[in-house]
Amino acid sequence: MGEIRGFGIVRHYRSDASSHVLRWRNGRLAGQGRGATFWFFPLSTSIAEVPVDDREVPFLFHGRSVDFQDVTAQGVVTYRVIDAAALAERVDFTIDLGTGAHLKQPLDKIALLVNQIAQRAAWEWIGATPVREVLRDGPTRIRDEVHEALSADEGLAAMGLAIAGVSVAAVQPVPDLERALEAPTREKIQQEADEAAFARRALAVEKERAIQENELQNRIELSRREEQLIAQKGQNKRRETTEDAEAARIAGTAKAERTRLDANAQAAALTAVEGARVAADRDRMEIYRTVPPSVLLGLAAQALGGKLERIDHLHLSPEALGPMLASLLAAGTKRLEADATE
Repeated sequence: MGEIRGFGIVRHYRSDASSHVLRWRNGRLAGQGRGATFWFFPLSTSIAEVPVDDREVPFLFHGRSVDFQDVTAQGVVTYRVIDAAALAERVDFTIDLGTGAHLKQPLDKIALLVNQIAQRAAWEWIGATPVREVLRDGPTRIRDEVHEALSADEGLAAMGLAIAGVSVAAVQPVPDLERALEAPTREKIQQEADEAAFARRALAVEKERAIQENELQNRIELSRREEQLIAQKGQNKRRETTEDAEAARIAGTAKAERTRLDANAQAAALTAVEGARVAADRDRMEIYRTVPPSVLLGLAAQALGGKLERIDHLHLSPEALGPMLASLLAAGTKRLEADATE
């Protein structure tokens, strides 16, 4: 919207660069252009301000598909003015010379016209298409249909308007139909979720079974190793017992051998001693056999005297002393004779 300032009976107008201004004075076109600035007399001047920047027209309309299902399409149509003079001839863009605002609502009139053409094109396609196809391809197809209808409309072209673009934000069914259409998909998603849960549960069971099998295998392996350990301990015990028995046997054998050798040595020593004693006794007996009885008697008395500690009484009878003295005399005689012969 342009800016108007009053200076007495003269006023100054300054427009934006996005507005095309047409100025009439006394019923004739005095000038036009974008971003115009000029002085004017309000009693003889009329000004039309046409926006030439891109304008957006939102639309929201309902349609019924070929299978009698209601849907709603929502989008935006963008247009621009390419011939401001032609548009100013078809639509009143006159502004108030005091405030600079449009006296009427030209942009609403253009929006209504664009909306009607877009709605008619969308209805025609929706009315000939099943609802599932409308919901699946609606945004793209409605955009193309609306853009083609607006671009081909001769009235818009004659007004100096061009379509810059069309966008469709959403195509939605009524809530009941939306829930009905969502039900199979939701059921399928729920089934997939259930299958995923079952798969996770089956995987968990499989892993649990694998863990239990692994634990069982570990227990079996431990039992087998424990059995080997017990067998090895028994074998070691038997070997130890065998080695102890063998060592005891060897020790007993060695001890018996030493005992035997000691016994043999003792027997040999005893035999030698006894043999020597027997030989001595035998020699002594041999000597005693040639000794006269009186000598033997004297030797016996001598031996007896050596054994007795004390002799209280000694009794010699004539029968024992006579022969002894006779023998001693005879022996002395023989000794003297022998000495004389020498």
